[in-house]
Amino acid sequence: MSTRDWILHVDLDQFIAAVELLRHPELRGKPVVVGGSGDPTQPRTVAATATYEARERGIHSGMPLRTALRRCPDAVFLPSDPPAYEAASERVMAVLREFPVQVEVWGWDEAFVGATTDDPEALAADLRHAVRTRTDLSCSVGIGDNKHQAKLASGFAKPGGIYRLTSDNWAEVMYDRPTDALWGIGAKISKKLAALGLHTVADLAAADPAHLAGIFGPTNGPWYRYLALGKGEAEVVTTPWIARGHSRETTFPTDLTDPAEIARHVADLARHVAHDAAEAGREAIRVSVKVRFTPFLTRTRQTKLPAPTSDPDTLARTAVAILDRFDLNRPVRLLGVAVDYTMPGK
Repeated sequence: MSTRDWILHVDLDQFIAAVELLRHPELRGKPVVVGGSGDPTQPRTVAATATYEARERGIHSGMPLRTALRRCPDAVFLPSDPPAYEAASERVMAVLREFPVQVEVWGWDEAFVGATTDDPEALAADLRHAVRTRTDLSCSVGIGDNKHQAKLASGFAKPGGIYRLTSDNWAEVMYDRPTDALWGIGAKISKKLAALGLHTVADLAAADPAHLAGIFGPTNGPWYRYLALGKGEAEVVTTPWIARGHSRETTFPTDLTDPAEIARHVADLARHVAHDAAEAGREAIRVSVKVRFTPFLTRTRQTKLPAPTSDPDTLARTAVAILDRFDLNRPVRLLGVAVDYTMPGK
């Protein structure tokens, strides 16, 4: 095989659960659910992840913990610990960067790797082995001509395998699958496509791009067909991701009705966000407040600050002032405060 450029997608298997199992090896082989405080009886808390044993019992991320408990009464529930997951992720990414490749981090548990090689499977095997040896974590690796193909390929490789999906086998592997098998097309768009008679990836690949543009817009319509043809971005960007802002939000076990109590929570959230900004060495230029009323009506208001700041009192006063613009005439189930940052060099 000749040497050429490849895109690999490294996806850590059941990452959050795997990190927890390293800390609790006695739980291996058992159904484990991670989320919230780890108390499944608390209302409005959801699963961040679940081990494969728990998934076999019908538990999935985003499921209310109470539902997970009903489906699997013998499951072990653990609290979420984001700092531990971030530290584990950084160790994995450091291992990947030791190879002669470009690494683009996409989250705690995944990264795209750009490489020039004549044997991408051998490279994938080396990456998997190094990650396992150095971090005790398992990963799946997808190989493709572009990010879209590599991302889908890693899904086919799970758990702990390697899979190649390129233009050579795209039609064979993907054409009979539903359109929501594509990375970037969800259930809502897939349903709209089905209403047009476009049920499979092959149907979408053969669709008239002008017709799609007329229905979904000049950008999205042709883009959906572009995905169905197996195309995608092939550049790996190694520039570190810089957060454009930060947010904090809380879903309350019982609805809030007292305006003074609501204001106190908003001020506390704003001070937490101010601390996050200061820790990151950033300053806020805009503050947003989100209020979710019972049952699920959500409203957001925002204001631009007169000058960039990370001062807790300033952000708290601003957030409470924004809250005054809401009509608090019904119970509140969630509050959130977010800030937009000044960008470096601006």
